[in-house]
Order: sequence, then structure tokens, then C-alpha cells
Amino acid sequence: MSQDIMNLVEKASMRDEPPEFEIGDTVDVHTRILEGEKERIQIFNGVVIARRGAGTRETFTVRRIVQGEGVERTFPLHSPRIAKVEVKRSGVVRRAKLYFLRDRVGKAVRLRERRVDRRKSKEEAQK
Repeated sequence: MSQDIMNLVEKASMRDEPPEFEIGDTVDVHTRILEGEKERIQIFNGVVIARRGAGTRETFTVRRIVQGEGVERTFPLHSPRIAKVEVKRSGVVRRAKLYFLRDRVGKAVRLRERRVDRRKSKEEAQK
């Protein structure tokens, strides 16, 4: 009974179409920033190293290197502050969490790119 009520409350605050991306993808996260009365979009780009949680509590962590220093930021997936998540490239990974990237430096941080069959993607776009 109480679980049904919780699911109903959570469903109201969830996105209809959550962004589709996977661990290892390089993404641009467009976040809405409020500065006084004005609102602007700030882009945080990096590699998705983790996803955790379920429902409205689902979050994802994005890591990037800024001036030689690693910066990680965790975003709630269903937050209204996130305008969109744009996938730039897909990486080939064999882990659910990419925390091992924290210890790597330079070119070792790069992931192999996942090849996408362009013919299949064109056919899907035409449908």
C-alpha cells in the first residue's frame, strides 16, 4: 500500500523521456544556472563514470580534466535543472563503474570509441 503511494508520488516528478546514455559515453550536460533574476545554460562535458539509484533518486557522475586536475560532478537524472544531456561519443567499457580512470593520467584516460553502423542508424532515422 505505502509502496504504491511512493511510486505514485515519484512518477509525478520523473521525466517522460529521460536522456539515453551509457557508462563510458562522453556527454555534454546542459544545466540551468540561476543568477539573480536571469537564467543561463552552462555546459559540463566529460565521461560518464557511474550511474546509481533508481526512480527519482537516479544519479550519474561525469568526470573531466580541467587544467590537469580531475573534476567530478554528480547530477540527478530527473532534475528540472538539467536542460539536456547530449552524447558526443560512445566508449567501449567492460565495467559498470569507471573509478579506475581516477588513477590514470594523460592519454591513458581515453577510452576506445564504440563503432556505430551508419547504415543501421540511417535506416532508423528514416522510419
